[in-house]
Amino acid sequence: MPDLGKKVPKLQGVTGDGSTLKLDSLKGQWVVVYFYPKDNTPGCTNEAKDFRDLYPKFKKHRAEIIGVSRDSVKSHTNFASKQELPFPLVSDPEETWCNAFEVIHEKVLYGKRHMGVVRSTFLIDPDGKLAAEWRGVKVPGHVQAVFDAIHLRERASHPSPPAE
Repeated sequence: MPDLGKKVPKLQGVTGDGSTLKLDSLKGQWVVVYFYPKDNTPGCTNEAKDFRDLYPKFKKHRAEIIGVSRDSVKSHTNFASKQELPFPLVSDPEETWCNAFEVIHEKVLYGKRHMGVVRSTFLIDPDGKLAAEWRGVKVPGHVQAVFDAIHLRERASHPSPPAE
């Protein structure tokens, strides 16, 4: 896991549309990488819809969003289509991305212990460095907080930020 202010690893993965996404190909813009446990579950669906609904504002601030889970490419294709998601979902069944960002932890569900994805979000700056992280995310208000973090950083580095 990269420390704040350090370069993030060079990762790539297959998205729901079958294309390969290389994280370092997005250098030059803000990148939001959010990890979620499972497609088509209530919390994950609400989070994806929140990112979808604010996506135009993110794009206005030169930010791309990437969702990551251990679900299959087919599952991502169906989920993205059903929810009309305009951003890529990376399929990570081998947990390459999950391990790089250290989001797999022991969880307890119905009294049973298992290793699962802890809902987490990472903000990568245009230079490819980790700018912020949110772990153990609660969905309500989270996407707005991520957008606000980008907006504040933009205002700090540019006297005239893009209009909202």
